[in-house]
Amino acid sequence: MTVCPTVRPLLAIAGTSIATLVLAACGGESSDANAAADASDASGTLSHVHGLGVDPADGRVYVATHSGLYTVAKGEKPKLVGDRMDDFMGFTVTDKGTFVASGHGGPGSGRPGNLGLIETKDAGRTWTSRSLSREADFHSLDSAKGTVYGYEGGRIRVSSDFESWDDRAALEALDLAVNPSGEKLLATTAEGVVASTDGGRTFGKGAKPMQAFVSWPAEKSLFGISTSGKLSSSADGGTSWKELTAVPGGQPQALTAVNANHILAATMTGVYESRDGGKTFSELAPRTS
Repeated sequence: MTVCPTVRPLLAIAGTSIATLVLAACGGESSDANAAADASDASGTLSHVHGLGVDPADGRVYVATHSGLYTVAKGEKPKLVGDRMDDFMGFTVTDKGTFVASGHGGPGSGRPGNLGLIETKDAGRTWTSRSLSREADFHSLDSAKGTVYGYEGGRIRVSSDFESWDDRAALEALDLAVNPSGEKLLATTAEGVVASTDGGRTFGKGAKPMQAFVSWPAEKSLFGISTSGKLSSSADGGTSWKELTAVPGGQPQALTAVNANHILAATMTGVYESRDGGKTFSELAPRTS
């Protein structure tokens, strides 16, 4: 298994849990594991999850996985969206029916190993390459007020037109979250959650508790999930945290808070949903091992 070069320092100083999460985010899986993932996804179950989102147009839940983009609903099998079984890495919903993503072209697809930034305006049925095709593989994406913030190659990259990019701070991170106003950007690191108030050009010191993934749907509603799957909330932009509950399934793979009450989390056992601000979770779809 090859470790992404940009995360080697993170692995050296981080615990086993965060190291495992970083390796998973790099897509460091064997060919046998890839084949198993393809087969499981094709049969209507989910393998490794990289991202979650809800389309504001209709409330459907989308799951970006190692082998395609799926919709999930309680009591139903996951459904592949379109015909692309690409490895969707960074993924975020930007508007009604509009998502941006990154990752790797699926086996035999003819698409590049690094997709750069791709965009869909029909809820994932078709995708258009916007920039950095064959060059970039964003492992985390978030957006606010029309600006996209990405983590790729050990650095923060920012674009307001999806075509030209401004390279900003270099750091070893797992996930990004920007507040709705776009004034503060958070990154999860081995030192804790670090914050930037200048658009990702500089970051302060890491703050505990350690979070693996963060999501910021409203100014006073920030959510984080630890490497063991414990969900916390912050009403002051990450200065202080209140532990809420442990999401079933332990180690997390993705977190998205749609608003202060509606939260999605993917763990080792499935995709889970909360409608009460993170107090309780119910399973939307199981994950194949």
